[in-house]
Amino acid sequence: MKQIWLGAAAAVVALAATPAAADDLMAKAQALFKPIPASVQMVRDNAVTPEKSELGKMLFFDPRLSASEIISCNTCHNLSTGGVDAGPTSVGHGWQKGPRRAPTVYNAVFNVAQFWDGRAADLKAQAKGPVQASIEMNATPKHVTDTLASMPGYVEAFKKAFPGDPSPVTFDNFAKAVEAFEATLLTPGARFDRYLQGDATALNQQETHGLELFIEKGCATCHKGINVGGSEYFPFGVVQRPGGDILPRNDRGRFEVTKTVSDQYVFRAAPLRNVALRAPYFHTGLVWTLELAVGVMSTSQLGILMTDMQENDVVAFLHTLTGQLPRIETPLLPVRTEDTPLPKLN
Repeated sequence: MKQIWLGAAAAVVALAATPAAADDLMAKAQALFKPIPASVQMVRDNAVTPEKSELGKMLFFDPRLSASEIISCNTCHNLSTGGVDAGPTSVGHGWQKGPRRAPTVYNAVFNVAQFWDGRAADLKAQAKGPVQASIEMNATPKHVTDTLASMPGYVEAFKKAFPGDPSPVTFDNFAKAVEAFEATLLTPGARFDRYLQGDATALNQQETHGLELFIEKGCATCHKGINVGGSEYFPFGVVQRPGGDILPRNDRGRFEVTKTVSDQYVFRAAPLRNVALRAPYFHTGLVWTLELAVGVMSTSQLGILMTDMQENDVVAFLHTLTGQLPRIETPLLPVRTEDTPLPKLN
């Protein structure tokens, strides 16, 4: 009897693996997702030029833009660790601990908006936020422009990046340059991208089954599009709200932006590109493995209980979303002068 059952199970697997079924799965995936492109030339009204993105790279790595002069964009969005920092939430000015996990900067240009609650419409607006936040870099637009204008190397770089601007060293241009650099932080070439481009051999059997589960169980309802998420907002806990150890009651998400009651505990769906590189997970940074994260999502968002094997298959698929990270050479920054503002540690 056991042999008969095993034979029937093998027949089911064989049926699922037929060319027609494989083609159907690929067609579904191609309708839901898109490959990461090799480059982005324009972000809304901001052209991504080599001069502008090179300036943005310097600004991204320069800690002197913070009040203490020890915190840079790369501090919390570390390009060596998946575009995020290593702890649950970031540590900012005066060792203050931020309330949410830093979102990844890789492929962020494809998100509908920036931050977990979508309060910044684009990367320019996002670049201005942490610089001015007292809990993060604790600076002001004046501190930023005074610092940049005090260094001839930066003045020259701004002139090259914004050649038509008679006074290029401005806070708005600072944000545009950072946005231009971040628009280059793309990770094409993931095995899943090759699959979307028609290479059925790019995923193995377990990963293909994980993709099938990801679609059929409903994960792709929230996590879809070019960034496999990041394009819409959803309540955290559609079916069952997680406990306070994962979802603190005092963080009501997008409600703090819109003041709309229906937006309580609503967050932007996390983009899953390179997700295997950036534990811990969720906006709280309190879940340290992908297996546990998938389990939380299946019960809280979908109202189902996946088996260990199903969770492992979905996790195997998520690993195929890791792309080719750009090799970023740490820039040599302009030298400070006597006019450069001094650090303020308090």
